[in-house]
Amino acid sequence: MEHRAGPFPLRVATQDLLIALFVTVMQVQGTVTRVAVKGALRPLTDFGNLGFALLVVSGLVLVVRRRWPVQVFAVTALASVVYFGLDFPDGPGWLALFVSLYTLTAYGDGRRSLLIAGGGIAVLTVVWLSAAADIEPRDAIGWVFFRIGASVMSAALGESVRSRRVIAAEAQERAERAERTREEEARARVDAERLRIAREVHDTVAHAIAIINVQSGVTAHVLDKRPEQAREALRAIEQTSSRALREMRAVLGVLRGDDDGRAPHPGLDQIDELTAKARAAGLDVTLEATSPATPLPGAVGSAAYRILQESITNVIRHVGPTRVTVALNPGVDFLEIRVTDKGRRPRSGDAFAARPPGRGADGPAEPGRGILGMRERCRLLGGELDAKPTPDGGFEVMARLPLAPTGSSL
Repeated sequence: MEHRAGPFPLRVATQDLLIALFVTVMQVQGTVTRVAVKGALRPLTDFGNLGFALLVVSGLVLVVRRRWPVQVFAVTALASVVYFGLDFPDGPGWLALFVSLYTLTAYGDGRRSLLIAGGGIAVLTVVWLSAAADIEPRDAIGWVFFRIGASVMSAALGESVRSRRVIAAEAQERAERAERTREEEARARVDAERLRIAREVHDTVAHAIAIINVQSGVTAHVLDKRPEQAREALRAIEQTSSRALREMRAVLGVLRGDDDGRAPHPGLDQIDELTAKARAAGLDVTLEATSPATPLPGAVGSAAYRILQESITNVIRHVGPTRVTVALNPGVDFLEIRVTDKGRRPRSGDAFAARPPGRGADGPAEPGRGILGMRERCRLLGGELDAKPTPDGGFEVMARLPLAPTGSSL
């Protein structure tokens, strides 16, 4: 057992000093008084006042009882063994021993302290019984068993105090850990909400901007030759931007803490509107959808909508006018989503022929993170996503979303 490192507060050191002085005075004065009343076979002054020295040393050593509990117990126990082994007169010389036993178990490390205390009490019992062998049996039973019982009670009391202290410390640690956990969970929820908002804004803005980009290109190309078509393109731009603004207000409304007028998350019930906007942007969309036997969970429906939206947006941005097949197959356990395009098929006279697909007004479009975002949405729900080119030059996105999500939806 290591000694207790670090200085103790002045108040504690003062208490231990006062206890040590009190025990020393009580041991010496009590023994002298007892000798004066009953007499003794061996005076305390024998062997150069050894009896007085043992009583004083065993008392004063209590000054450092908290710092070195094992060593203090060893000193008091040895003093008791020598004192009674030399037949010095009986008296309250056991006070320091009992205090050191209490300190040993109260400030020790539990089991090891109890073993040391138990071993010390056993040795002291043998010494006390041997010292009482020549005394009248009734007197011997009295002081020997009193010391044994008091020693056991001192050790038990110290262990009880130590256990209560440990329990209180563990309860405090659990409370602090629970508080830290709550704070971490709160931060995680805030981060998750921020990530969800970022994804919703990305999906909404990217889709709207892609359609607006296409329609503005059509308008610039046919403005002089076909004003009616230009008017339709401008109307599509107006409708797309208006819807994008409404969705962004609904998503960003949580940042203001205002729940009034917040729109619900988009779901598969809006797929017809999504495909209509895709057709307005120049895609030939074929929808193959099977109605689910039971309503889809909100998280699954929202994720499916966003995956379809991002897939169609990628076709508009990087391919241009082409044939797109959107297939929704709800099964017993999974919802399968498949978006397949036929690749680039530019036609003469089309706005896309004037500006190659996949290019912005100022140069090549920056590679997006749409597929990574879709794959992350699937992973959070416990699903999977596969995106790869097709043999005929097109591209296919296939997602499987469990109808009972196993992940955490954002």
